Amino acid sequence: MGWAASLLFLSLLLVGVLFQETHQISRDDFPPDFVFGAGTSAIQVEGAAAEDGRSPSIWDTYVRSGKMMDNSNFDIAADQYHRYKEDVKLMSDMGLDAYRFSISWTRLLPEGRGAINPKGLQYYNNLINELISYGIEPHVTLHHLDIPQVLEDEYEGWLSQKIVEDFRAYADVCFREFGDRVKYWSTLNEPNIVSLGAYDQGSMPPEHCSHPFGMQNCTAGNSSVEPYVATHNQLLAHAEAARLYMEKYQAKQNGWIGISIYTFWMEPQTNKTEDVAATQRALDFMVGWFFNPLVFGDYPEIMKKNAGSRLPAFTKSQSQLVKGAFDFIGINHYATITIADKLRPGDGLRDYTGDMFATFVQGNQSSSGPPPIVISVTPSGIERMLEYIQKTYGNPPIYVHENGRGIGLNVKLEDYERVDYLNSYLEFVLKAVRNGSNTKGYFVWSFLDMFEILFGYQVKYGLIEVDFTDKNLPRHPRQSAHWYSDFLKRNNVKIEKAVVSSYQST
Repeated sequence: MGWAASLLFLSLLLVGVLFQETHQISRDDFPPDFVFGAGTSAIQVEGAAAEDGRSPSIWDTYVRSGKMMDNSNFDIAADQYHRYKEDVKLMSDMGLDAYRFSISWTRLLPEGRGAINPKGLQYYNNLINELISYGIEPHVTLHHLDIPQVLEDEYEGWLSQKIVEDFRAYADVCFREFGDRVKYWSTLNEPNIVSLGAYDQGSMPPEHCSHPFGMQNCTAGNSSVEPYVATHNQLLAHAEAARLYMEKYQAKQNGWIGISIYTFWMEPQTNKTEDVAATQRALDFMVGWFFNPLVFGDYPEIMKKNAGSRLPAFTKSQSQLVKGAFDFIGINHYATITIADKLRPGDGLRDYTGDMFATFVQGNQSSSGPPPIVISVTPSGIERMLEYIQKTYGNPPIYVHENGRGIGLNVKLEDYERVDYLNSYLEFVLKAVRNGSNTKGYFVWSFLDMFEILFGYQVKYGLIEVDFTDKNLPRHPRQSAHWYSDFLKRNNVKIEKAVVSSYQST
């Protein structure tokens, strides 16, 4: 398993230790218009995977081929498709300002384009209307990993520029049908992780990679080229959708549009010049890969230098299209990683990670198996990430779209470690805001337990427990849900100190 694939696993499991002392904070410490919410995504929470006209996405194909570690699927998941009213009532009881969810492209447009599925349209209208009836603001993501399988079969999804027009048309349907009530749109969720996981390491569908890079089970792909091509097309698709919204809908619908990028904060292993430079390279490759084109109109110089002709070049018109094509940028942030310099491996074949010439610091070698990669749960990392964006990219409006901590099956309702985690990270979001970061909101991942990407039902992120052993899928608020509710309602919040252990995974 390559380090990128390991990081995809570990960023979901979240290993490490809390290093900062927890302090009690209040909602009143934040600006009055600061938004607090929680989130999910369609394939992870809705269920009804083959009901009412929905067609398969590439993730349906992946899970049905037995690729999940627990051999699970999301045919039922948390069944929000049938239980959205119950869930929205729980959101209201908790006191959420907003709910972040995604629209299933294949539920709305089963052929990827063309005719709208009336049952899919009705479901999202019902969900949006239910949220608004409780005063909960919908924050909608257009694409959360789930490319229609028909488009993957037709032209290989993100590897073809044909998807740019299809995505624009899909976005047009969403803006037209829902934009009178939806004021916050995100085009893509974690496109940097999609490019890395799906087209370099092969750890996500469509499982593209090439020897000697990535997973051993890849049967197609080119790890040296495809991550860059996929990102280029994702940026163009985002920009086309964003410009469409700005030019056709924004004036009458009075909404905002952005994109959500995955971020680690990164610290050099030592103060040596080489490690400091490697850390900046890693930030440019992971964060600047998308932020630079969106803010400046082009990729970071170090990426152009190291990847050369394998990195697509923006035409003048493409650069103008992408630059400034956002009202806000979302970040998904869970942890901090340590970076060390990696010697340039000559002029041989390299993939995206090889072009970075940096490596994530690994733990001590065990008696057997690969050395573990240690990712630290370091709450101050989110402050540093937000302040880095503030200083490097002109302080754009930011929403923390995902932040949370997974727990294992043995933890039921008393998830005190998660309470400690959320309170600590919110404390450092507040510090960033007080230092001038233009951060507008914060969403816990996730609202309730659901199908977790790569882990199935073995890791739980939900504020609300879902008992998947019971066919009725009962919901039970965890301690973290009570804590978040008290925080949102300005009740006296008591922080129960968790016993946080340090451990590692591979």
